[in-house]
Amino acid sequence: MRKFFGTSVVAISAAAMLALAGCGSGRDGDSGSGGEAAKGFPANSLIGVALPAKTSENWVLAGDLFTNGLKEAGFQGDVQYAGASTTVADQQAQITAMVTKGAKVIVIGATDAAQLSTQVAAAHTAGVKVIAYDRLITNTPDLDYYVAFDNFKVGELQGQALLEGMKAKKPNGPYNIELFSGSPDDNNAGVFFNGAMSVLKPEIDKGNVVVASKQIDVKQTAIQGWKAEGAQARMDQLLTSTYGNKELDGVLSPNDTLARAIITSIKGAGKKVPVVTGQDSEVESVKSIVAGEQYMTINKDTRNLVKETINMVKALQAGNTPQVNDTKSYNNGSKVVDTYLLPPVAVTKANAAEAYANDPKLAPLTK
Repeated sequence: MRKFFGTSVVAISAAAMLALAGCGSGRDGDSGSGGEAAKGFPANSLIGVALPAKTSENWVLAGDLFTNGLKEAGFQGDVQYAGASTTVADQQAQITAMVTKGAKVIVIGATDAAQLSTQVAAAHTAGVKVIAYDRLITNTPDLDYYVAFDNFKVGELQGQALLEGMKAKKPNGPYNIELFSGSPDDNNAGVFFNGAMSVLKPEIDKGNVVVASKQIDVKQTAIQGWKAEGAQARMDQLLTSTYGNKELDGVLSPNDTLARAIITSIKGAGKKVPVVTGQDSEVESVKSIVAGEQYMTINKDTRNLVKETINMVKALQAGNTPQVNDTKSYNNGSKVVDTYLLPPVAVTKANAAEAYANDPKLAPLTK
């Protein structure tokens, strides 16, 4: 079972082994159930959607899709974004307001996964169902459902692509790499990192891969707020301190925004762009991949994630139990949360046309 809270590197091997083993809940007698389904509610009810700041294209798209999708389904949608501040106060206030306004379901893309338990508890007391969207909300027994892509798998795919890309460029190692991870207040950041390290750490232990800066702890590699300027500044520092006369073969970047910032730093230093990973299939990164610069990204189609979330809302409105496909893996620290997972897809230049064939925005970029 994956306990997706806490992100220290010491948990990497355990997380990987448990994920592969697929073992059951860590709490005796806890089936992981989100509880009984709602008794149903009117189809025109208010549905709240609380999303974090617009830090990536996917969050912007998600807001538009929720607004339109909930309206098409006959609901009143209240879609809110947290402000640009790195604090969670905006989102806490928005969730409280949604409860007060009588929302029947609140969908939350957490700004800070560990600081929403009070608001989720208040929603539970008011009879509101809460769905964690994309990011698991931690340390609360009152969360009902979680819908996401398999984020540990995302990290594994990034780690595998990094190794494959470096070997394709240089058949024999050892390879010098640097590691980046996302914002420490985002539960997914540690999950991505642990997934990638489950692939990379055995190679590091063998000496086939070398983190030249020796910065391998998730706390050392984290970029607060997923901000591009933070990644660029850290890469600038690493290049100055570690890569004066040394070749950099690869960089583990957790998403596309940071990947582009890292590449900007490397090019600015006059160095050859190494293998750089990413995630989210952002337009500029897909262009970069097709041009042969950024090596890879992860395709997590936001349209499908929003669709499955709205399907959960429809099921609850009808008084049915929403469909889930994982009732064992996602322990948030207080309970095992019923989860619906979608599969991520690794995308390189070689398979970009196929991966985006049905995406009207990205397909033209691959031709």
